[in-house]
Amino acid sequence: MKMKKMLALAGLTLAGVTLVACGNNQSGSSASSGGKIEVVSREDGSGTRGAFTEITGVLEKKDGNEVDNTSKNAVIQNNTEGVISTVSGNGAAIGYISLGSLNDNVKALDIEGVEASSETVLDGEYKLQRPFNIVWSKDLSEVGQDFISFIHSKEGQKVVTDNKFVEAKTETASYSGGDKSGKLSIVGSTSVAPLMEKLAEAYKKVNPGVTIDITANGSSAGITAAEEKTADIGMVSRELTADEGKELHQDTIALDGIAVVVNKDNKVGDISMSQIKDVYTGKITEWSDLSK
Repeated sequence: MKMKKMLALAGLTLAGVTLVACGNNQSGSSASSGGKIEVVSREDGSGTRGAFTEITGVLEKKDGNEVDNTSKNAVIQNNTEGVISTVSGNGAAIGYISLGSLNDNVKALDIEGVEASSETVLDGEYKLQRPFNIVWSKDLSEVGQDFISFIHSKEGQKVVTDNKFVEAKTETASYSGGDKSGKLSIVGSTSVAPLMEKLAEAYKKVNPGVTIDITANGSSAGITAAEEKTADIGMVSRELTADEGKELHQDTIALDGIAVVVNKDNKVGDISMSQIKDVYTGKITEWSDLSK
């Protein structure tokens, strides 16, 4: 009797292991087997989300108002790292991130046969792209103005290209400043922040007396901080609307593609702009529908 119980328990354990193994395999290959698409998006106020929804048509104008039609079933992440982590851990997931933040943990889909790269962003062939902007008030400090001059210099734009972004200006002069001192506060887009940190690091090498504090909390927050003068410079990873920053100066410091990313094991390699819209509005819900 005791032996029978042990055999029964062993059988249950083996069955449980088999079920778990099958479940894991299904999760990892759901995209290739035509499973449900798990949509991953950014939070409201994100410049990346604003640019993505506008370019793809997920954002529509109705009765004079802009309506974001992102699926209510979408998983919302508050930063780029959250999107990458979710997509890399879920074989059925699709998300979008700054091209400059793309790494080996996820796979970027081609869009209508065009690879997401600095070259295709620069020549305009890659359709899903946006500007990295900065905004500031008219009474910006001398050190703030000098930092902006550095960003647009040959040295500053080299920092842009070295970090996999696309230069905003191809004809630039060498930086002629140096030995400045003071403090700057820069607030805004989580997509622009990593590049801004590299620019600040390069600037401080020639201006060691300058302290630069960078806070990544979203494009809308960057515009507000610059308007309210709680920050010297705001970072915005999209075009400003007609009503935003009316009293602010603005300029583009770099161009960036928005990469549509999936799990590395996903067999899908290409997607159209109309399919992106349909996926994010919930019209397409199965991976098998993307091949039709």
